[in-house]
Amino acid sequence: MSLAKNTGFNSKALAMAGFKAADNILSSWGCTAQQSQKILKLSKSSYHKFKADPEMTKLSDDQLERVSYILNMHQALRIVFSNPANISGFMSMKNNNDYFAGHTPLEIIESGKFGDLYEVARRVDALRGGLWG
Repeated sequence: MSLAKNTGFNSKALAMAGFKAADNILSSWGCTAQQSQKILKLSKSSYHKFKADPEMTKLSDDQLERVSYILNMHQALRIVFSNPANISGFMSMKNNNDYFAGHTPLEIIESGKFGDLYEVARRVDALRGGLWG
């Protein structure tokens, strides 16, 4: 069963709002279009089509889940930091804990691997004392 059906939302509206929000967040984190495409698992043509005409946005369940992780990380960062520069800059900051080993969270998630996105989201959520913390 699809995520849209599970939540009771219209899948088109969910895809449009989710893509736009995630793209804005990724942009605020300093992602290039290519990085955003990899993180969201979108082809170059689909990414640019959705940006040009949001009505065309169609996302798979995997892509919607990726959007959800981006939104949740952003919300966690907004809870942890009051300074907008930290909210947008955290994902580009080198992190020396064992998992990141001197890499930035963006360097990890730009692999496009779902597991990497999940692990980074888990660690960002832990900063706010979230469920995974």
